[in-house]
Amino acid sequence: MTTSTSERPEDLIRAQAARLGFDLCRFARADAPWPAGERLAEFLDHGRHGEMGWMADTAARRAHPTAMWEGARSAVVLGVNYGPDRDPLAALTDKARGAISVYAQGDDYHDVIKKRLKALGRWMADTLGGELKVFVDTAPLMEKPLAERAGLGWQGKHTNLVSREFGSWLFLGSVLTALELTPDPPAQESCGSCRACLDACPTDAFPAPFQLDARRCISYLTIELKGPIPREFRGALGARIYGCDDCLAVCPWNKFARTAQEQTLIAREALGAPRLADLARLDDAAFRALFARNPVKRIGRDRFIRNVLYAIGNSGDPGLAQSAQALLDDASPLVRGAAVWALSRLLAPAAFDALRAQVAARETDAEVLSEWSFSAPVA
Repeated sequence: MTTSTSERPEDLIRAQAARLGFDLCRFARADAPWPAGERLAEFLDHGRHGEMGWMADTAARRAHPTAMWEGARSAVVLGVNYGPDRDPLAALTDKARGAISVYAQGDDYHDVIKKRLKALGRWMADTLGGELKVFVDTAPLMEKPLAERAGLGWQGKHTNLVSREFGSWLFLGSVLTALELTPDPPAQESCGSCRACLDACPTDAFPAPFQLDARRCISYLTIELKGPIPREFRGALGARIYGCDDCLAVCPWNKFARTAQEQTLIAREALGAPRLADLARLDDAAFRALFARNPVKRIGRDRFIRNVLYAIGNSGDPGLAQSAQALLDDASPLVRGAAVWALSRLLAPAAFDALRAQVAARETDAEVLSEWSFSAPVA
């Protein structure tokens, strides 16, 4: 330790974290036993991670914080509030617009929070000494169990963190350090008999309370899945074009949540409910420009337009058929296949059959041809 101050290091860290814009800062032992590794192994054994092969590839490192870094003794766990200023589910009522998950309506939180974590880490190294490493989401560190251990909240039945102060709306970041810091009391699970989050899921992605099958989760389907979304889930997507807030938004603990004040994190007016017809016209350059600082950029234009087309198909608005038809010759087979499905939902049977006779003959991709063959127009 390089400071002569008599203040407790925990108090100094909390004060600096607050100055850097963190809403919560608590501490946990990084080297104590925990059951999270066993739960992860069960999740992977059941194949519930779907195409997220990186979860299995890094399972050994995820099993415990000290598997990430053997020298870790304490964890500084931090939270940033991103509470919305309106009901996120209200966006689903306008079928002409797409719904983007609250966390993705502003600057990419990975970038914003990592800058703060690095600043906190530099301050800790200069002021308190000791080795340390910073983590935010993308690293193989299970932050939600760590946050529960530090007392920021508990993992609810939807498997996300629930806070008494901020409901289900917290971004998390962590600093692992070789310092011996006094841990805070862990949080106690306080969901009781409530199952609002489980009942709200449009795709029944929770096989049991506190368990998630990512393969059925709309966030996984719209963000992680690279190919066409399985037909059984497309109707349940509704207008959701990036992520899903349903299980978070219905949590009763949200009544204690506060609206996030930082517009660098939340820019709802710009991306809260964009018009589907406008989004369908995005080429790659326009997509990258629109989402340049936003997490949506990570899935790329083709996957995003796939999602937009499913939402168009779910809109029930024949006026949007032109937007889908314009993409039947798109360079991406993923986009063309989604356009076929959308048109099968919007056009009268005779119009769809005529279009199929005209367009399907020049299609060469097997997946797109299967969409033409499978899609049955809505009468």
